[in-house]
Amino acid sequence: MNDDISVRVLFESDEILAVDKPAGVVSVAQAGQGGLPELVGRVYPGRLLPVHRLDKEVSGVILFAMTASAHRYLNGEFEKRNVRKTYLAVCHGVIAKNRGVINAPIREFGSGRMGVDRERGKPASTEFKVVERRNCFTVLHAYPLTGRRHQIRVHLFSIGHPVVGDRKYGDREVQKEFPRLMLHALSIEFTPPSGGRLTIEAPPPDWGSPRRRDR
Repeated sequence: MNDDISVRVLFESDEILAVDKPAGVVSVAQAGQGGLPELVGRVYPGRLLPVHRLDKEVSGVILFAMTASAHRYLNGEFEKRNVRKTYLAVCHGVIAKNRGVINAPIREFGSGRMGVDRERGKPASTEFKVVERRNCFTVLHAYPLTGRRHQIRVHLFSIGHPVVGDRKYGDREVQKEFPRLMLHALSIEFTPPSGGRLTIEAPPPDWGSPRRRDR
């Protein structure tokens, strides 16, 4: 694990810890990769239970439970779709509609790549709202209503507007010219075990104007 990488704590209580996951860090420890748990352990050495995941390339807010009971409760809230997640994305092309819903079943096609399959895919739905249009790019908020793997990335790719810098979905020769995947978990809204509605936000990355790497 790179010692230069740090993690920002966004919220802490007796039940929940929320942090801002850096891009390029795995959410759950894997063989040979400490990932986010190792980074969080540097600033909070207590026992942490992961509640959900973000793709390695995605940055933003992610939750850990501090107790087994909070973990069970939060897992139930995710399963019942009582958690509202908002993502910030920069996409290729200009999306004409100001808002919309993408309903397209998704399944795995192999090598970790997901795709739309209207015959054999699992139901998946993503809302989106355009924030800004910049020349040949669109900045939007995406709200996944289901929790399929790579859902936002696959859905935007399926309508011809892949996320900028996504080397798995889109023209690889074009995508590799961008330094990172421009997808960020901006906020998460949910009811904690103690009650009340809570919204936790992770500040947007300083992407600047989308442009390719300097050659």
